[in-house]
Amino acid sequence: MDGCGGAALVQDSVKELLSDECYAEFLKEEFDVKTYTAQSIHQAVIVEQLAKLAQGISQLDKELHVQVVARHENLLAQATGIESLEGVLQMMQTRISALQCTIDRIRGKIIDPYNKIVARTAQLARLQAACDLLRRIIRILYLTKRLQGQLQGGSREITKAAQSLNELDYLSQGVDLSGIEVIENDLLFIARARLEIENQAKRLLEQGMETQNPTQVGTALQVFYNLGTLKETISNVVDGYQVSLEDNISSALDIKVLTQPVQSTMRAGPGRATMPTPGNTPAFRAALWTNMEKLMDQICAACGQVQHLQKVLTKKRDPVTHVCFIDEIAKDSHTDILYVFWNSVTAMLALKFQQATNSSSFLKQAFEGEYPKLLRLYNDLWKRLHQYSHSIQSSVTTGRFTDTPPEFPIEEEDAQDLFMLKKQDYDPEKALKDSLQFYESAYLSKSLSRLFDPINLVFPPGGRNPPSNDELDSIIKTITSEFNVASVDPNLSLAVAKNVAKTIHLFGVKSEQLLSTQGDASQVIGPLTEGQRRNVAVVNSLYKLHQSVLKVLSALSSFPLRAEQTVRTALETVQALMGSAVQPLLNSVEDSIEAIIITMHQEDFAGSLSGKPEVPCSLYMKELQGFISRIMSDYFKNFECVDFIYDSTENIAQRAIQLFIRNASLLRPLGEGGKMRLAADFAQMELAVAPLCRRVSDLGKSYRLLRSFRPLLFQTSEHIANSPAAGDIIPYSTILHFLFTRAPTDLKSPHQRAEWSIARYSQWLDDHPSEKDRLILIRGSLEAYVQSVRAREGKEFASVYPVMLQLLQKAMVAGQ
Repeated sequence: MDGCGGAALVQDSVKELLSDECYAEFLKEEFDVKTYTAQSIHQAVIVEQLAKLAQGISQLDKELHVQVVARHENLLAQATGIESLEGVLQMMQTRISALQCTIDRIRGKIIDPYNKIVARTAQLARLQAACDLLRRIIRILYLTKRLQGQLQGGSREITKAAQSLNELDYLSQGVDLSGIEVIENDLLFIARARLEIENQAKRLLEQGMETQNPTQVGTALQVFYNLGTLKETISNVVDGYQVSLEDNISSALDIKVLTQPVQSTMRAGPGRATMPTPGNTPAFRAALWTNMEKLMDQICAACGQVQHLQKVLTKKRDPVTHVCFIDEIAKDSHTDILYVFWNSVTAMLALKFQQATNSSSFLKQAFEGEYPKLLRLYNDLWKRLHQYSHSIQSSVTTGRFTDTPPEFPIEEEDAQDLFMLKKQDYDPEKALKDSLQFYESAYLSKSLSRLFDPINLVFPPGGRNPPSNDELDSIIKTITSEFNVASVDPNLSLAVAKNVAKTIHLFGVKSEQLLSTQGDASQVIGPLTEGQRRNVAVVNSLYKLHQSVLKVLSALSSFPLRAEQTVRTALETVQALMGSAVQPLLNSVEDSIEAIIITMHQEDFAGSLSGKPEVPCSLYMKELQGFISRIMSDYFKNFECVDFIYDSTENIAQRAIQLFIRNASLLRPLGEGGKMRLAADFAQMELAVAPLCRRVSDLGKSYRLLRSFRPLLFQTSEHIANSPAAGDIIPYSTILHFLFTRAPTDLKSPHQRAEWSIARYSQWLDDHPSEKDRLILIRGSLEAYVQSVRAREGKEFASVYPVMLQLLQKAMVAGQ
């Protein structure tokens, strides 16, 4: 207990010691003796610090003593363990020394063989390198000798020589052959041979391209393939054509070159400046179009050669690897060389033309004014390219050349190129003509202006007369000229046809403004008024234009169907305008004829037969004949469009016959003498309407109706009801109307029952053309008659009633 208490006291004292600031410095990690000493000296507290330090040391010694006393058993055990550990360490040290001796003995046995192996391995590597180099040298010497023989064979052995050069290049790769005297001369010879073979192959390729010989081109391509430069050669050839064409286009459109001969011929007089106007001189135009023709020839030649090159590349295969040359090129570029080349050519044309015309108004005027000529050159170019495609196709696939090598497989179906088969998303012809789009728009604008000018000239503001024949001829000549110039291209013909359609429409609008729409324009009582005369002149003018344009269309050869349809559609509006101009007069004539025919009800047809001879026809018929004869001679004979007028007046004749039959069937009462007079009127009606048509028989159903109705006048009611003409030629309603004339007065006609006038009933019939509506109205009259008979308690019906009822029922069944 005392020991524990003492230890506790010591611990407390140690804690106090450690908590003292004087001793806290010694617990820090960064404590430095020199620094601490210097600070103590500087503060002049050395004695005090030494005293505290001595006190601290004393307290620490006491603490150590307490700890040793408290743990002396553990300390003794640790001391015993340390002695055992020293023994183990001594044993390990002995074994390590033995192992080191063993390793030294093994190293002494291995190091010599290892050094020998390293030396022998290096020797072997050098021997192998020397052998490889010797083999290469031997092969180079052999190939060089073979190459010499192949070069002596000329162009026949050129592909084999190229193959030898390719192998020689392979032998030289990755090896430094410089300084080897035995092959120095051979290496120089190989370099010269390579250059010579490349030049020969280039000449052979150029010659084959110019003569369109697939054998020569194929041989040259085989050489470049063997040399490993096929891709570069094809790229250089195509790029060369592009550069050449670019120079040709620039030269053809160079305004300085074009105006040079013109300006050299113009000499300035003394005292005045020379102002050349090359755009208007024939020499400038001739030089320009000569250059354009040459340019088209150059483009055609270049495209033809590229076509031929692509065909050969597509067909040619390496005889050893059987790799198609086009597949070899396709690894890094586009397979369709012609497509890429054509794209660049069309883009180049568009750019160069735009730049040239932007910088020169003379070129712009020439291309816009003579656009059809430029378009014709483009069309000719396209046709020639298309023909080239067929000729090249046949020369490659059919083996036209006698020395065609077996590397060209002849296939029945060969892929068609760009100029023979349009791609789904690319039209090469459109791509070519897109460069002319600006000139086409300008030309069409000027064309429309040329077409409108003569029309605006012959229709001056405030004018009241249509154009004369000479003025019409001028308009037609302009239209003909535009069509002929545009005939070089179907699309241009269609565009010009649309302009002509606008021209025809403008003519119609101007003519419509001249038409008289006043009341006197439709009068048919007196002679022609001034307004009617002007309307006749306008219609005749429209007719002449219509016929002249049709004549122009018929004279054009290979005119596009769509363009012709466009013009014919415009001419239909002219005919419609002619019809609207004549229609008021036709309506007046039709109304007058109806008014005359309806006066038959004012005459007496109830008389019986008498011994006096009757007049040939009734008074209304005489009036009708005189009116029709007068309007034909005074009005319609002035129109030059005879067929057009007959087409209109024939409708009037048909209408007149229908009205005559309608009113004849409504006559009540009708006696035997009236039947005779009416029969004579039927005969005279044919004569009355004859002036209105070419032949009365051409009136069709109306004529058959007139001929079929007349015999019914003298037949019994039963025969009338059973007539084969009933329902087919003569409407049932018309026959029923006629049967009313044979009924007693208490069996009233439909208009009598409704208390309508004849004119009002006729209008109702016009408003209700349906046979069903008419039969229902007639049925109402018959039902009213039955009710009236029953109301007066009559014993029997009129003899005609059963016949009418049976016919009505038959008509109602037929109408269902």
